[in-house]
Amino acid sequence: MESREPVTVDEEVAALSRGADRDSLFMQASLTLPGRPDSVTVRVRNLSPGGMLAEAMVQVAQGGAVEVELRNVGRVSGRIVWAGEGKFGIAFDRPVDPQAVRRQVVSQSDLPPHLRRTGLEKGPLYRRR
Repeated sequence: MESREPVTVDEEVAALSRGADRDSLFMQASLTLPGRPDSVTVRVRNLSPGGMLAEAMVQVAQGGAVEVELRNVGRVSGRIVWAGEGKFGIAFDRPVDPQAVRRQVVSQSDLPPHLRRTGLEKGPLYRRR
């Protein structure tokens, strides 16, 4: 099979994204499309530093600019590099840390009372026996 060099910027980004390590996951993100007042909830199927595969019943155009709100990272701008039936690929304008997006953030109020720290304790939360 003949291999060819990417011709456009979108093809270059897509080639880089395909070669990057991807985290397969199942989470939600908010997608903002130009000309739409409301954001759209999408399912993130896989995520790499350079882009993501999203799934949603929304019309997107290849090459269109978008913004994605990713947990623990915030708003990331990018472009649609391909679109299919209910799925599309987004190339980010800046790299993101997939592990940060995946990380669960737990606040003190989410913990059961017996695991909350008051700040007066000395030493670690758990002791080894």
